[in-house]
Amino acid sequence: MKIVVADGYALNPGDLSWKPLEQFGELIVYDRTPAGQLIERCRGAQVILSNKTPVNRNAIENLPELKLISMLATGYNIIDVDAAKERGVIVSNVPAYGTDSVAQHAFALVLTLSNRVDVHAASVADGGWVKSPDFGYALTPLTELSGKTLGIIGLGNIGRQTARIGIAFGMHVIYNSRHEKPGAPGKFASIETIFSESDVISLHCPLTQDNMQFVNARLLNLMKQSAFIVNTARGQLINERDLADALNSGKIAGAGLDVLSQEPPRSDNPLLNARNCVITPHNAWMTKEARQRILAVTIENVKAFSEGRAQNIV
Repeated sequence: MKIVVADGYALNPGDLSWKPLEQFGELIVYDRTPAGQLIERCRGAQVILSNKTPVNRNAIENLPELKLISMLATGYNIIDVDAAKERGVIVSNVPAYGTDSVAQHAFALVLTLSNRVDVHAASVADGGWVKSPDFGYALTPLTELSGKTLGIIGLGNIGRQTARIGIAFGMHVIYNSRHEKPGAPGKFASIETIFSESDVISLHCPLTQDNMQFVNARLLNLMKQSAFIVNTARGQLINERDLADALNSGKIAGAGLDVLSQEPPRSDNPLLNARNCVITPHNAWMTKEARQRILAVTIENVKAFSEGRAQNIV
């Protein structure tokens, strides 16, 4: 069996080992695969492992020996699942590997916005405290989270964990999901209620055709002027021009983003220079612990496939 890793660097920049996959056959690992080179690199492969390299209909139809596409992630929107199904190609993923890591990162963004540790640490490093006439100073408003309202869109595993962290900070949690969930850590509310009543909004929903850019000027105009919005889900959930306008006009207080609509972003993305916008490079999932889980489950996915009992099929 030939196994090709199309884009392994983000998952394993050198601190993990691909070696366990060698027990199942020939293994070829590419750090990155440019557009247009996937078919050539994967000729003869029965298994493709992909993180963000698209496997489209053309690739699937031109790789006749392909039997399994195993995602090095949970999301599988980069795979033409319909084409795979038509050709009898199994698509598997790694569910729930990053719950704690992504929720932790969401709150890292929340805390960055509320306390601006980055701004104040940079000021101290630049000599600001040494030159200060006072024993302490604040360059930005500082916000206490206790007693504030945390609104969560999407109450899956990550959304639930984010809600629990918010509760630990003393926040009141409201959430919106496709359905109200009994026993959920928080109170069900409409999207409009969440945007109008929350002090912090955190997005944790999957991207669908129905919610593309649903965070737009209409909803942003409902937000409190003091409110923050955080997105560790998918960049395409937000209309980026509308968010940049809301930030630059002072309509909302800040945004913390780990994802953008195009990654890497174009230099003219309006959020890159927007006021009070903190952006991290889609690395909420990249803790070593989370990456170890991805690799371990992927190995099990390939093993199960090799034994005729494919698992984690999407």
